[in-house]
Amino acid sequence: MAVANIKPTRSELLLLKKKIKLARTGYNLLKKKRDGLVLEFFNILKKAKDVRKELVASYAAALGKINVARAIDGDLAIKSISMALKSLPVVEVATKNIMGVKVPKIGFPEFKKSIFERGYGITSATSKIDEAAMAYEVVLEKVVAAAEIELTLKKLLKEIARTKRKVNALELITIPRLEETAKYIRLRLEEMERENFSRLKRMKVRA
Repeated sequence: MAVANIKPTRSELLLLKKKIKLARTGYNLLKKKRDGLVLEFFNILKKAKDVRKELVASYAAALGKINVARAIDGDLAIKSISMALKSLPVVEVATKNIMGVKVPKIGFPEFKKSIFERGYGITSATSKIDEAAMAYEVVLEKVVAAAEIELTLKKLLKEIARTKRKVNALELITIPRLEETAKYIRLRLEEMERENFSRLKRMKVRA
């Protein structure tokens, strides 16, 4: 807002005061939102670390079980049995709200199947193959959980950066400019009042 283009009137000063009040209210609200988002981000970050550990551990366990199954039954048997799968897991993606930010909510219906639901019979596979299948189902669940948290963190981080820019703009640019303009108008009004007083005084002396 260029001071030179502002009319030094009382109505303009009142309008500026309203703008300053509105800008300060917006600044305080955005600051609270930013702080709340940062707190939420770190809370979810803690969960993310736990989920990652669980994912790594479940994958290591599943890898160990599939290696045992490969040693006992062979790769060809495992590949043949894997082709018998009747249904694939269904992932449902929706959204939830965290302090005004829409983040993904990934629904994953229970996918722990019995040997019959997996498509192979009791005589088709050994217990080691069945254990490996169950272990990889756990891995799949952990992958989906990790994906939801990772996407949520990215969304929150993006919103934190956006809110921070707005807070900084209000604090360092918008509010100081409005206050500077209001100060200019007050000074001009005081100057004009002094000039009017001096003029009236001179008129009285002449009279």
